Amino acid sequence: MKKIILAVILFSGFFSFSQDPKEEVKEVIKTFFEGFHTADTLLLKQTMADHVIFQTASKNKEKKDVLKQDDVSNFIKVIGSGRPVKDNWEERIKSYHIQVDGNMANAWTAYEFWLDGTFSHCGVNSFQLFYDNGTWKIIYLIDTRRKSNCAAYSE
Repeated sequence: MKKIILAVILFSGFFSFSQDPKEEVKEVIKTFFEGFHTADTLLLKQTMADHVIFQTASKNKEKKDVLKQDDVSNFIKVIGSGRPVKDNWEERIKSYHIQVDGNMANAWTAYEFWLDGTFSHCGVNSFQLFYDNGTWKIIYLIDTRRKSNCAAYSE
């Protein structure tokens, strides 16, 4: 009987310590935003692969669709020292939709962006992640930005 109880304890312990890949991906994204909000560039870098593509899909003043690409080093620089200290940036994630296939994951996160407590814009982030030797790393991030119709993609 003792062997059965020990086996049950060990077996249940195995499952309590194994993490769902979707939850692991979600934690990487949460860590990314923790670094973003606190201007902790080391924390940000910890979530990303060595080569990351950053893009934004939006509309210009003439209402034409545009795709802009940003260099990761510029992004890190702005987060670390390029924004005024007084600015409070808050990206509020409204939902997570995560898909995983082996060592690749996609996370679709609807958000609202607030600057010093005032609504700025909303949109969706699309993260692509790669499972690199036991750790999920962001390899690609594209976001949309708009001023209205924020509930459209939050479900």
